[in-house]
Amino acid sequence: MKVKICGISDIETARAAVEYGADAIGFIFAQSKRKITKEKAKEIVAQLPKDVLKVGVFVNEVKEVIEDIANQVGLTHIQLHGDEKDDFCQSLSLPVIKGFSIRNIASLQAIDKFTCEYILLDGPKGKYSGGNGLAFDWSIIPPTAFGGKRVILAGGLNEENILPAILEVNPDMVDVSSGVETDGVKDLNKIKTFITMAKGAN
Repeated sequence: MKVKICGISDIETARAAVEYGADAIGFIFAQSKRKITKEKAKEIVAQLPKDVLKVGVFVNEVKEVIEDIANQVGLTHIQLHGDEKDDFCQSLSLPVIKGFSIRNIASLQAIDKFTCEYILLDGPKGKYSGGNGLAFDWSIIPPTAFGGKRVILAGGLNEENILPAILEVNPDMVDVSSGVETDGVKDLNKIKTFITMAKGAN
């Protein structure tokens, strides 16, 4: 099971996450309490192994800004968490992870219209488009959903529910942010436990 740790904002946490087995590190460039500057993200990316995915998270951003940040920081993937359409996803120079806020079965219908590398199933939107720590009903995901698209499961995941979540959805990757924080700050012990449990689910 691949694991993405999102909302990273310092090199120590990024290094620790990778040491514990994280396959992807997420940097948030949209409005969020975890928002990072491209300068800081570039410093962190420079210290990460080449095989670790470096994902930039954007919400309804213009293409020129996304491409500029991706190029300067050294991103490998672009995660879109707003109202972006498939043609916009296809126009970008890097592989795209398209996020969808899932409330009910009807929320799944739009996914068929997208042909990006990954689709990310997130909980309902709160104050921000993602990272709200809200789960959705995993049982609504059909076993053969989305025409073979690669799936990242997010939304309210933590060390207590990660195993049943993986068993229910069988995603290609799991994504966590607030679920590995204590008082709004990334907690290295929680990160290590989460990664260990997720990878043990295999």
